[in-house]
Amino acid sequence: MPKTTQLRTYTIREGLLEEWAEKWRELIVPLRLKLGFELPGAWLDHERSRFIWVISYEGEDSFEEANERYWASPEREAMGLDPFAYLVDRDVRVVENVY
Repeated sequence: MPKTTQLRTYTIREGLLEEWAEKWRELIVPLRLKLGFELPGAWLDHERSRFIWVISYEGEDSFEEANERYWASPEREAMGLDPFAYLVDRDVRVVENVY
C-alpha cells in the first residue's frame, strides 16, 4: 500500500497543552513507532493551545487498518489515556508530500 500521511491539529483544553504533549511523548509515541507508524514531527502552538503533529504509515495494510490495530491493542488500553479529556477539537487531514 502507498504511504498515507496525516496532518493532525488538536485544540487542547486551556492549561493542559504541556501535560498533553508530555503524555503524547511518553505513551503514544513509543506504541505508534512499535506498530510501524512514522512520526516526522510535532509542534506546540501556545498562543492557540494547539498541538500539531504528522503521522505516516506505509505497510501491507491500510493506514485505517493499522490505526484500528493501535486503538485495539492491549498496550493502548493499558495507557488509561482518554484523548477527549484533553481535546476540545481536532482536525485530521490526509496530506501529500510535494517536497
